[in-house]
Amino acid sequence: MSFIQRLAYYLFGLLIGCMFLFYFFGEKKTEFCYLPNCRVLKDLRSKPVSYSTKAEDVFKEGWVTNEDVRKSLQYGNVDFSQSNVEFENGKIYIIEGRNSKDEPIVIKIINYDDRIQLADIKKP
Repeated sequence: MSFIQRLAYYLFGLLIGCMFLFYFFGEKKTEFCYLPNCRVLKDLRSKPVSYSTKAEDVFKEGWVTNEDVRKSLQYGNVDFSQSNVEFENGKIYIIEGRNSKDEPIVIKIINYDDRIQLADIKKP
């Protein structure tokens, strides 16, 4: 068998394999989170949220909404130099995001085993 024939068989098999993977993984809405920022945000999004009284007061001020917090949990950046600190059977995470007016916000979240608590929202 010549080199050209082997190359043709290889490329044909590669094409069939790619089509097979595209068919199966194209239907699933999976997310591959391997980086630390993505893994922490995915873990925080997967738990129910409770709000502290301080966070509820900030929501009443009107410069930030619940949608801004949700988007920050989706697209924000975790400040690992201040995060992962033990606090009352949980860990504190600081997330930097933006509100709907494109102003920077800093969100302080306490991550417990079964839920997260939104502790504070500030403008830096």
